[in-house]
Parts: sequence; C-alpha cells; structure tokens
Amino acid sequence: MSSIIDTGRRSLLRASGTAVLSAAAVALLAGSERMAAQAQGTSQASDVQILNVALGLEHEAISAYAIAAGSGLVSKAVLPVAVQFQGHHKEHRDALIATIRKLGGMPVAARPDAEVATALNAKALKSQTDVLRLAQRLERGAANAYIGVIPSFSDRALAQVSARLASDETMHWVVLSQALGDSLPPKALFFGA
Repeated sequence: MSSIIDTGRRSLLRASGTAVLSAAAVALLAGSERMAAQAQGTSQASDVQILNVALGLEHEAISAYAIAAGSGLVSKAVLPVAVQFQGHHKEHRDALIATIRKLGGMPVAARPDAEVATALNAKALKSQTDVLRLAQRLERGAANAYIGVIPSFSDRALAQVSARLASDETMHWVVLSQALGDSLPPKALFFGA
C-alpha cells in the first residue's frame, strides 16, 4: 500500500491530541444537525483537518476504482461491482464534503487519477487478481480507519455512525475476498487491529 495512504490512515486513527473527530463532526457527517448542536467541546479546525484526511482517502478510493475499471484487467462480471463500490465511496465523499462545509472548512480537492495511479503503483498491476488484491488492502485500511475513531465517542449514536462507515468498507473487503477465493480470517477480531 502506498505511504501516502498509510500516513493518512494513521492520521485519522491517532487517538491523542487533536486527531480524533469530535462528536459534533460525526453528527454532522451522519446528517444530524440537532445532535451536532448538542455535542460539547467541538474543535472545528481540528475536525475539519481530520475530515479532510478522510475525504482525501475517499477521493483516492474513487480514483482507485476508476483506474481499475479503465485498466482492462477487470472482467465484465466484476466491473459492475467495482462501479457500485466506487458509488459507495462517492456517497462517503459527498457526506464528508457537506460536513466540512457545515463546519466552515474548505474540502480538500481530489488528486488527478494519474497521481493516484503512481502512488498506488498501478503499473505493477498485471491481472484482475492484482487489482482485487489492491482494492482489498485499501478497503481493509479504510475499515480500520473508521473503526479506529469509534472508541472516542461516549454517545452510542455517534459511535454507530463510524461503525456504519466501517461496515461499508468491511462489506467491500468481504466481497473482494470472496471474489479472490480467500478463506475467512482464521481468527476473530480481524478488523480494527
């Protein structure tokens, strides 16, 4: 996985200092302005920064699926699933952009697909299996990133929002693993570690 993506996920997961989303930011992300208004201790600048890290990762996922679709390596049977997963990431992106704007921030722009392709070393992809393995790694990383912020919430509803985002990423990982013919993880607690 690229160091750019690894660094972004670590930034999102960092549990000390200002690197944890506030309850208000996650409430806005979930579309609950009422819940956001009730949240205490919001640090909007910090939240915008962290949400922009998450947005950058969603932009990269959207690009990665576009790169995969255009590679000629993905079969006609797999392509619709990749497009659907890309659609999920676009929904995540749109929710993040709306939340960042509600917090008064400026959403980070997507990098060009060519730049993302270089960061992901897309030239090394030689088969559909290579493409699926890359997507699988990215989806697991995204699931772990969203799981990583769950413990910071005392409000169960806010933890549920992060869990819902993580579950989308986990669902993608499971489908990709099935397509690859992978066995189930041999041990429990595979995600979030």
